[in-house]
Amino acid sequence: MKNMTNYLVSVSSITLIAFAAAPAYAAGTDAGLSINNSVTVEYQVSGVDQDDVIASDAFVVDRAINVIVAEVGNVTTSVTPGQQDAVTTFDVTNETNGFIDIALAVSQIVGGTASHGGTDTFDVTTVEIYVDEAAGNGSYDGTESQVTFLDEMGNGETRRIFVVADVPTGLGTNDVADVELTGTAREGNSGTTGGAVGGVITPTTGGDTAGVDTVFADADGVYDGIASDDDDYTVLAAALSALKGSTVTNANYPITGATEFYNIPGATVEYCIAVTNAAGGADATNVTITDAVPTNTTFVASSIVIGGTAVIDDGGTPGVPGDDTLTSCDNSTGTPGGSFGGGNVTATLGTVTAGTTEIVTFRAVID
Repeated sequence: MKNMTNYLVSVSSITLIAFAAAPAYAAGTDAGLSINNSVTVEYQVSGVDQDDVIASDAFVVDRAINVIVAEVGNVTTSVTPGQQDAVTTFDVTNETNGFIDIALAVSQIVGGTASHGGTDTFDVTTVEIYVDEAAGNGSYDGTESQVTFLDEMGNGETRRIFVVADVPTGLGTNDVADVELTGTAREGNSGTTGGAVGGVITPTTGGDTAGVDTVFADADGVYDGIASDDDDYTVLAAALSALKGSTVTNANYPITGATEFYNIPGATVEYCIAVTNAAGGADATNVTITDAVPTNTTFVASSIVIGGTAVIDDGGTPGVPGDDTLTSCDNSTGTPGGSFGGGNVTATLGTVTAGTTEIVTFRAVID
């Protein structure tokens, strides 16, 4: 019983150590390990103990190749037109019971359904692959190393991968680009890093051999040592439209006692510029307007007002700016601002939130 107790304690200690040190998704016993087993047969002849009969068996653990590529987050990556270094994130795991290299490649679909719905409508450019450093925080910060393969991935090891690309200009809200990261198992060097990616892995054929055999054990059931997953970039753009109108005011009107006002010399005209950002898109930032004061008019000093409300007739197709009409403007809640120089009125609206309209008004006298 003492020996059995010691045996149980030893096994428990080993189990605890293994549990504490094992990485996530451990792929089991390392390939190449020899597993030995012996059986003892005890017997007697005429009540006399005879020499035990012992039979032994040993086999070598074979190598099961399995690579997992999984998108992180399972949501689309929101981008804006012209954005640089847009990032999608993946985890690549070696579930092979031994060291391997993993070659990496990115592809893009042409049309078809993207990873998170919608139809693929464009391709990102300058696509590069980066690996999170050993001390990384799991998020791309620009300090990562660009790679084409993962060197010496250990049994059960996961590394975080960033696919970084540029988004073309001229795109609209809900344009989508699908990207696919593929990992291909390649021969490793038993944990020795450095050098080029390892050679192609060839599975063993002809049945179980005495040595270390190789078999593909892909989780996707294809059994080729290749795994992939998709993510996509979805564009969130600002859709700005502008309308402009003018109204004759009663300010310093040249006809004394007039009750109706016309565009005649000496009359003051108030211009209104309405900038609308369509609902459902991104906020437009740093919005400025530049308006050339027409010839045959004279700008009225300090007449620029930023802010207020506008009444816009949606025309025949609501929500389509092309047939909208500016009906009226009210700048009573606006504030003086902007500038005039070189014949131009300039004003800064700042941020025009999606689904809102901002206005600028100024005055000029007809010469």
